[in-house]
Amino acid sequence: MTTPTARLALATCAELPELDPDDHPLLELLVERGIPTDIVVWDDPTVDWATYHHVLIRSTWDYTERPAQFADWTRRVTRSSTLLNPADVVQWNIDKTYLRDLEQRGLPIVPTIWLDPERNFDARAIHTRFPAFGDFVVKPTVSAGSRDTGRYAADVTSSRSLAITHAKNLLGVGRRVMIQRYLKQVDTVGETALIYIDGKFSHAVRKGALLEGPYREGETEGVLYRREVMTPREATDAERAVADRAVAAVGDLFPDSAQPLLYSRVDLLPDDEGNPVILEVELTEPSFFFGFAAGSVERFVDALAARL
Repeated sequence: MTTPTARLALATCAELPELDPDDHPLLELLVERGIPTDIVVWDDPTVDWATYHHVLIRSTWDYTERPAQFADWTRRVTRSSTLLNPADVVQWNIDKTYLRDLEQRGLPIVPTIWLDPERNFDARAIHTRFPAFGDFVVKPTVSAGSRDTGRYAADVTSSRSLAITHAKNLLGVGRRVMIQRYLKQVDTVGETALIYIDGKFSHAVRKGALLEGPYREGETEGVLYRREVMTPREATDAERAVADRAVAAVGDLFPDSAQPLLYSRVDLLPDDEGNPVILEVELTEPSFFFGFAAGSVERFVDALAARL
C-alpha cells in the first residue's frame, strides 16, 4: 500500500471536474495557505486514495443514482484515509429515512408518509396515503437537488393521478418514496439553510421555492440539481434553536466520534403557524454558500486545517 502523504483530496463527480463554483473560494484559500490539494473524481477507478491523508466530500452529486456504490466508496476510503464527514455518518445520511430517527428524538420535521417498495402498494393504497387537501410533494428518499421530485394538488383528480404514477414508478424500480405536505409559506418566506462548522453555527442563507408542478419524466435528465435562488439571511432564534437541536441529535446518534462533525447543514421550512420544521439535515455533500457570508470560508479552512 502507498504510504499516505499530507495531501488533501476534494472529492467531486465527473460532471464537475473543477468543483462546483460554490467551492472555488475554498480551493483558492487552501492553495493560498499552502495546503497540498487535489480535486479528485470519487468513482475514478485509477485513483489511489491511500495517497491522501484526508478526503473531503464536496460536489459528488451523482451519487444518488448509485447510492450503494457510493456507500462502498466511503468504506474503502476510510481504510486508508480520514473521510470528512465520516463514512458511518454519510451512510446514514444518504437516505432521507434518517428523518425518522430525528423525529423519534422529538425534532419537528415536515409531515411525511413513507412508502417502501417491499409493501407492493397498488394505486389505491398509494392514493389513500396522499393528503386530503392542499398541495403535497412526492420524492424518493435518496435524492438531491430536487431531482425526481414533483408537487401535486390533493383536490385535483388529474394531479392526484399524476402523483400516483410518479410514486408507482419510483417504487417499481425499488426506490423508497416520501410523501410530504407542501408548506405554502416556502413560497413567500423561503427555506432557511443554516451552516455549522465544527459543530458551531457559522451562517445562514435563504433559498427560494423550487417546485412548481408535477414531475415530468426526463426533465432532470443529465441535470445534477435544479438551480436555486440564494440570498443572505439572519436566522431567527427559533430557527437556531431547532437547528442546534438537530446538530446535537446527530452527535448523540454517533457518540463514538471524538470531534464534532466538520460540517453540517440544516434546512428548515416554516409550517402553517410559522414554526420552523426540518426539511433536511445535510451531512454528506452540502453546498456551504461561502459567497453569501463574509469570513465563512476562512472559518471552514481554519477548522479543516486543524484536522490535517
